[in-house]
Amino acid sequence: MKGITIAMWSGPRSLSTAMMRSFENRNDTYVIDEPFYAHFLDQTKLNHPGRDLVIQSQSTHWDEIVKLCLCKSPQSDKAVFYQKQMAHHNLQGFDISWIKKVKNCLLIRDPLYVIASYNKKFPLHDERLLGYLQQKKIMKFLKKVNGEYPIIIDAHDILNEPRSMLRILCNSLGIRFSEKMLSWPKGKRSSDGVWAPFWYGQVEKTTTFSPFKKKDIKLSGSLLTVYKKSLDIYLEMHEKRLKQDHFINKNASN
Repeated sequence: MKGITIAMWSGPRSLSTAMMRSFENRNDTYVIDEPFYAHFLDQTKLNHPGRDLVIQSQSTHWDEIVKLCLCKSPQSDKAVFYQKQMAHHNLQGFDISWIKKVKNCLLIRDPLYVIASYNKKFPLHDERLLGYLQQKKIMKFLKKVNGEYPIIIDAHDILNEPRSMLRILCNSLGIRFSEKMLSWPKGKRSSDGVWAPFWYGQVEKTTTFSPFKKKDIKLSGSLLTVYKKSLDIYLEMHEKRLKQDHFINKNASN
């Protein structure tokens, strides 16, 4: 198979690490975990858990990181180079035009669940920390450059129908679906960022995608404000997401 670089752009607490596990379990895939995280922390001065460790572990220079992201898979026997990317790491004033050279996907999730999960780990006061604004920027940029929207997939769709949705995703990416994507070994990974002990506790216990379960979540105050600002963007992307009938209709027309 010809080499492909996939940038999977999500916000925090959006199934992104489980998706990285899923792709890493393929025989043909090399993964990288949030390459712009150190740059993001260095620029914003946010005091995330393990901040100093993160900055020591990665380059904080934008151009160096872009160069890394545009390389072919670091392992010659791995044709797929999968990048777990956080959309909010794209800060104002930094050039994102490099993304037109890779295959981009937007991984989205209902902000109600994102906010509830994120706020348990780190105080949330700004919707820009969730990535919806930056995902919209990526979406608009790629529409202008390519004449079409990037692939968009919803975390809850994956949880409810992992085999179907991952098959549709792979088909859209132009790679073969693998059953190996549906499960993975429990525990830590050498590919995980040094921040894993602070953020990956739950995913380290998993071995597969679990069905989505609705929760009774009540937001108030500033969290409710952040939710309202994020919801419209999420719904706009949600309308453009991959659906099961996309695959059915495409096959029917062939």
